[in-house]
Amino acid sequence: MDFWIILATIVLVLFFYYYFSSGENFFDKNGILYVKPVPFLGNMAPMIFRQKPMVETINDIYKLNKDAKYVGFFDFGCPVVLIRDQELAKNITVKYFDHFVNHRGFVDPEQEPLFGNNLFSLHDERWRSIRNLLSPAFTSSKMKAMFKLMSECAATYADYFAEQSRDKPYEVNSKDAFTRYTNDVIGTCAFGVKVDSIRSRNNEFYVLGRKATTFEGLQSIKFFAVRSFPKLTKLFNMRVISSDVDVFFNNLVRDTIAMRDERGISRPDMIQLMMETRNNKEGEGPKLTIEEMTSQAFVFFFGGFDTASNLMCFAAQEIAGRADIQERLQREVDEVFDNHDGDPPYEAVANMVYLEAVINEALRMYPIGAFLDRVCNTEFELPPALPGKKPVMLKPGQNVWIPVYSYQRDPENYPDPEVFDPERFIKNGRPSANSANSLTFGRGPRMCIGNRFALLETKVLLVHLLRKCSLRPGKKMILPVRLSRTTFAMAAEGGFWVELQPRKI
Repeated sequence: MDFWIILATIVLVLFFYYYFSSGENFFDKNGILYVKPVPFLGNMAPMIFRQKPMVETINDIYKLNKDAKYVGFFDFGCPVVLIRDQELAKNITVKYFDHFVNHRGFVDPEQEPLFGNNLFSLHDERWRSIRNLLSPAFTSSKMKAMFKLMSECAATYADYFAEQSRDKPYEVNSKDAFTRYTNDVIGTCAFGVKVDSIRSRNNEFYVLGRKATTFEGLQSIKFFAVRSFPKLTKLFNMRVISSDVDVFFNNLVRDTIAMRDERGISRPDMIQLMMETRNNKEGEGPKLTIEEMTSQAFVFFFGGFDTASNLMCFAAQEIAGRADIQERLQREVDEVFDNHDGDPPYEAVANMVYLEAVINEALRMYPIGAFLDRVCNTEFELPPALPGKKPVMLKPGQNVWIPVYSYQRDPENYPDPEVFDPERFIKNGRPSANSANSLTFGRGPRMCIGNRFALLETKVLLVHLLRKCSLRPGKKMILPVRLSRTTFAMAAEGGFWVELQPRKI
């Protein structure tokens, strides 16, 4: 018995030595700067031990050498080429996209089909066919059709907060409030389900959606474990999405489709587009099963529920802390309402210049995606990392990250990057072309399919909320804002808290 224990220990030691040293050998061989990794944890140790937020952990590596086009980073045991040069990042995501089509896999699609078969996780031709199928759900015309549904949700929330703050200022956990709003918007726009989560606080749609998209504490560790050590976590049947969430969403989509078939209902949403694939003839595009439809609908939920509400939280917090910005924004909001008899249409809200600038600045300082990831699928030659070095050949399966947060907090790209200044996105009274530099929704063919949806629902909420209420920093809010170290997603330490006061219009 002792012999086998000793042998197994030697094998494990050799495995981990090879696993964690192979990346170092790659970086050393190719003259790529890197920070020596901690065994097993790589460069993720500061985040795992809650010493630093994920974005600051990445940013420390980004700052290794300002002249380097890229540096080395260890995502646990996985070596990652962190791209510092923005032109090179653009080439990877756009010009040479065919060399970097896929994201790194997060979960085993057989073990977790709800998460593993959605658009974000799909690869190669399957991704292309599903992307082409779903793209029509997010055109400008579809956004215009969904605008009314969003406005109804936002008005409901604005009225509720105005009522609650009528007698005295009302302090609210804005993360809780805004995830309820995004939940209701997704419910009506994607699933055809009408929910009022601000009053019906424990409805199943919200409770299970929150459960599926919350990655804090132990859940964030589990997420990284499933992502970084898939074979080991599969052995222990560790899942990112619990089975009750899986069952609920499958039943929801199945019941929604059955009801529409029975009553002849047709809505301009994602479910409808996927239902129509059942009529495809052989060779005319993908035919989706109920499970596949559920997976695509769920990524809409997963992407919109938490990330969009984070954008709303950071924007609201900055607005609350800057009276000058809030007053100017409210003047623009009042003008839009007054010019349209209290019911501004899609075009009026979409074209609000200062609102656009405020949201762009919130995205710059607090990007929804702290980094973009790509996996090399065909050999690609990187230029030398530093002058005097040789080009580096990336092989299929190797990973690159594009550090969005670091770009957008770099003073060489944005002067005074720690200052919230919407004016940097306005030029001659119009939105500045500089806003296109925001990478927070990605770039190129793999850009987030729901970016228009997320931006529109954010604008609609802020417009209705600022029409009815004024915002002040809540007493529980930690100021200045510090990023949380307990979750890999962008969040404020201590949570988001704003105080609402009714306006006299």
